[in-house]
Amino acid sequence: MKLVRFQKDGKISYGVLEENIIKVINGDIFDEFTVTDNIYPFTEVTLKAPCNPSKIVCVGLNYRDHAAEMKDRIPEEPVLFIKPSTAVIGPKESIIYPKMSNQVDYEAELAVVIKDKIKDIEEDQVKEHILGYTCFNDVTARDLQKKDGQWTRAKSFDTFAPFGPTIVTDIDPSNLNIQLLLNDQIKQNSNTNQLIFSMEKLVSFISKIMTLNPGDVIATGTPSGVGPMNVGDKVAVKIEKIGILENYVRNYASRL
Repeated sequence: MKLVRFQKDGKISYGVLEENIIKVINGDIFDEFTVTDNIYPFTEVTLKAPCNPSKIVCVGLNYRDHAAEMKDRIPEEPVLFIKPSTAVIGPKESIIYPKMSNQVDYEAELAVVIKDKIKDIEEDQVKEHILGYTCFNDVTARDLQKKDGQWTRAKSFDTFAPFGPTIVTDIDPSNLNIQLLLNDQIKQNSNTNQLIFSMEKLVSFISKIMTLNPGDVIATGTPSGVGPMNVGDKVAVKIEKIGILENYVRNYASRL
């Protein structure tokens, strides 16, 4: 099932994407819902970020090929940081290039969407608490990351957490092709079988640190090939069985 959040005639709703139509959902996707007979053509709606997370927990250095590229040792435990919910944007929305940065990078990632409130769960309990999976772009002001030494400023600008276009349920996240395309040219090309820490390990580990709420997003790390974007670029995260998250880079003045 491909869950979407969309806007039609000023109203935001949830639905299920099937081929080129969206069937409207009645109820709460994180609890109980029914799929209605109310249908919209896909071309007549505007997709939004597929949920509203209270937080986005991200994982640094979690692909073997990226660790090799960076000449870093494999971490013994997941390296975590958080992006604020104010950084979220959806498909086709603009990534705003901040005035205080001179290098903004893309990072294609598989993201996990949490289904219900969890704390202190074990790895064998994780799957029952996952709603599904989506595409994520961990946009980063690389020059500020290097300058600051810690990552909050570099990762937290408004528009620096694009994700979508769908939340896909009932797929195996352990062997999915993942790509980043910049202006239709492949820049990252890997597979989630390169993950150092599995999805189950990550969710369990994070839940033993903090409570995870329905709709929270865990971005599982990026493969090799990260690099800069420029104003005017089109950037797309493509993940097998999930879809394509496409965004555009705009300068700060364009949002005023």
